[in-house]
Amino acid sequence: MPPVKPMLSKAVHEVPRGPGLSYEPKWDGFRCIVFRDGDELELGSRNDRPLTRYFPELVELLREALPPRCVVDGEIVIVSETGLDFEALQLRLHPAASRVNKLAAETPASFVAFDLLALDDRSLLEESFAQRRHLLESVLDDKLARVHLTPITTDPDVAQDWFTRFEGAGFDGVMVKPTDQPYEPDKRVMWKVKHQRTADCVVAGFRWHKDGESVGSLLLGLFDEEGVLRPVGVATSFTAARRRELVTELAPLRENALEDHPWRQWVEADTPSIGYSRWAVGKDLSWEPLRCEWVAEVRYEHLQGWRFRHGSRLVRFRPDRTPQSCTYAQLEQVAPAELKMLFG
Repeated sequence: MPPVKPMLSKAVHEVPRGPGLSYEPKWDGFRCIVFRDGDELELGSRNDRPLTRYFPELVELLREALPPRCVVDGEIVIVSETGLDFEALQLRLHPAASRVNKLAAETPASFVAFDLLALDDRSLLEESFAQRRHLLESVLDDKLARVHLTPITTDPDVAQDWFTRFEGAGFDGVMVKPTDQPYEPDKRVMWKVKHQRTADCVVAGFRWHKDGESVGSLLLGLFDEEGVLRPVGVATSFTAARRRELVTELAPLRENALEDHPWRQWVEADTPSIGYSRWAVGKDLSWEPLRCEWVAEVRYEHLQGWRFRHGSRLVRFRPDRTPQSCTYAQLEQVAPAELKMLFG
C-alpha cells in the first residue's frame, strides 16, 4: 500500500566501472511509483504526493500494461519531437481539472518502468535488482504506445555512449545499480552520473535570503545572438558566511541599478516573469536589480531551452571578463538525439 519512498542515488561525475554493475539512462521527468490493485491504480510521487489527478491518461493506459496486482517504480515523461519536455510536464501540475484534461489530450504523458517492487502477494524489496528486472520484463506490456521498459546494459562503454550522445534529447545522465542490490526505500544506494560544466554569466540581480539580511541567490543572464540579455537561471547554495559577505560585495552595484537595466520592464510592470520558478509555486520571487557589470563563473549541469535545467553554483567572480562576452555561444550545445535511437 502507498506510500513507499523510492530508492535514491548519490551523484558522481564519471561512469563507474566494475563487475556486477548495470546501467540505465537517467530520465528527465517525474519519479513515480505505481500501485495497482485490480481496478484501483494510484500514481505516487517521490515526496508521497499523489500524481493520479494530474495524469488521467496514464491511469487507463497502465491498467492495460501492468499485471492486476503490483507496485512498479518508474518515471513519467512527456516526449516531444526533439526529446523529453520537462517544461510541458511541469505545466500538468495545475489545480483546474479542465486544464489538466486539455493538456492530457494535447501532450499525453508516457511512463517508463525500471523496477518492480511487488507482484501479487509477494514483496520483492529483498530480492536482487537482477531478479526484479527479470520479473518486470516478464509482466510489463511495453508494446502499448507510451509505455516503455527502460533500456539496460552491463557494458560501461555503452553507458558512456548514452551519457555523451543522448543528452540533447533531454536525458539527465546515467543511473548505475549493483545487480545484487535489494530495493532500499529512501536510501542512497545507487549512483547517478550527471554532466558538470561551467559558464561565465552576467550578474544582473539577486534575491534576499529568507532571513532578510543576506543574499539567497544571484540572478544570471546571457546575451543571445541579437544582443538581448536573457535570464538563464540562478546561482545558489552559499554558506551563511558567504551570504553575508555578498551583501557587502554587491552593495556598490545596487546604486542606480534600475536606470539602464535590461530587465527594467519587469520591475516596472511588477511582473514575476524574471522570477519564474518551476519548483517553488507561491514562493516570494521578488528580486533586487544590480548594475550589469560583474561576471560570475558558475557550474551547471545542462541547458534546457534558454535556461539552466537546475540551479547553478558560483565558482568565482571573473573581473577579467566583460559582461558583453557572456553569450550563449560559449556553452557546449549537444545535438538533439531522437528517442527511437536509444530503443533501437
